[in-house]
Amino acid sequence: MSITRTDDELSIVCAEPQVPHGTECMRDYVAMRVEGTLAPDLVGVLVSLATPLADAGIPILAIGTHDTDYVLVREADLARVVGALQRAGHEVDSGQGISFPAKPVE
Repeated sequence: MSITRTDDELSIVCAEPQVPHGTECMRDYVAMRVEGTLAPDLVGVLVSLATPLADAGIPILAIGTHDTDYVLVREADLARVVGALQRAGHEVDSGQGISFPAKPVE
């Protein structure tokens, strides 16, 4: 679950069964978690995910926490997401975890 509040909005990301009936929401998304704990000074993690997905025409919602990043994608796009990330050198496991290529993205 992620809760973000700004002056203009309140955004709650949670599992669909937790959404109260009648609430405006976006459905049928899956969350992909970057595996492991990311060092706070690590640069380029999100761009290494967002770029191949953007090149494939796949929209994302990115959420970062202290330890890692998450990319939410439409469930209908999941096969295309996995393919695009694998072509970019990422490993994607069946639990939608993402591992990064050994070579840094430039």
